[in-house]
Amino acid sequence: MSSNRWPLRAALACVASGVLGASAAAQTAPAFPDLLKQAQASAPRLALGAAEARAAAGQAAQAAVRPNPTLGLTVENAAGSGPYKDFGGAETTLSIDQPLELGGKRGARTSAARADLAAAQARASLGEVDFARDLALAYAGAEAAQQRLAIARDGVDLAQADARAARLLVEHGKEAKVRAVQAEAGLATARADQGAAQADAETALARLSALTGSADRYTAVTGGLLETVPAPAPLEPRFSPAIAAARAERDAAQRRVDLERARRTPDLTVSFGVRRFQDEDATAAVFGISAPLPLFDRNRGAVAAATANAQAAEARLAMAQAEQEGDRRAAAAQVAAADQTLDASRQGETAAAEAYRLVRISYDAGRLPLSELLAARRDLIAARGRAVDTKLARVKALADLARAQGRIPFGVQP
Repeated sequence: MSSNRWPLRAALACVASGVLGASAAAQTAPAFPDLLKQAQASAPRLALGAAEARAAAGQAAQAAVRPNPTLGLTVENAAGSGPYKDFGGAETTLSIDQPLELGGKRGARTSAARADLAAAQARASLGEVDFARDLALAYAGAEAAQQRLAIARDGVDLAQADARAARLLVEHGKEAKVRAVQAEAGLATARADQGAAQADAETALARLSALTGSADRYTAVTGGLLETVPAPAPLEPRFSPAIAAARAERDAAQRRVDLERARRTPDLTVSFGVRRFQDEDATAAVFGISAPLPLFDRNRGAVAAATANAQAAEARLAMAQAEQEGDRRAAAAQVAAADQTLDASRQGETAAAEAYRLVRISYDAGRLPLSELLAARRDLIAARGRAVDTKLARVKALADLARAQGRIPFGVQP
């Protein structure tokens, strides 16, 4: 019997039609570009980055606001004893106090908040690139698991055919009975492999559903990502979200140093009011000014901490620049290696399929033992599995290269 009796393409179509699950809410995930667009509105990770950016925008708006004045009302020389037992000799003062920020605090606070906003926006942009990479890997992983399940089903079909052939030869006295037992053992192993592949496929699809925030559970993927041939990548990145985020964090840390230095200058509070003298039926203005004396707290610790944080942010920027270059070179090398390995794995799969076909013909003719047939079938299944692994590794290398170059993988724009 030919190894193409249950072709891989038919098995994949069976999986894509919803064989992996029976839930009414189950659905097939669309192609990767469409899924990425859908995930923009539902993915929790992207919602987190957007919310943090909105929070930073609110803080930036708040930072520019001046401090509120304080309205005060005091009554003196009343509700006591003697001449002060009632309100006849009371002195009532209505005043307003206005804090005045000195030392450029408001400007420094506003600059720091705006820098924090820029950093939050840069982190959100980096999060979009990272999410696209992770989604590509999850999608490719689900597609690979789907293909491995189809391969496992092919393996069961081939094992069943081999077992039937072994039983016929045993019945005609051309094989010992132990050969039929061996064939049945091989069939049991193939069925166990199918069960494991089924579980792996369901796990991969569950992870994909969780990553996208989909309300429905995906039971299959449309596929195509493992076979994608992306456009040639640029030799050098034009923009790196990772470096941009690190640079924005560095700038924000430097602005916080300026803010803490500005806070060393004490603020003034000026007050103006009107005092009413009840017994004399007279009024008078009240003026005042107050300021803390910086005898103990001069904000030195906060300045030192902010300075150290700025130095750490500078170091993280240098690390990001070095890592980005290293990641780009490593990913480019992995892409080249994956392309070469993919060609070799395809050739190996073709050779293994032909070898199984020839061994099967020879076994049916009684020229080869069952052990040769079982070994040829194992080699065929293993070759198909290696081809899937190689395609998955190639997708990972392409996704890593896109991230290192600050791109959404596979030419998709969010």
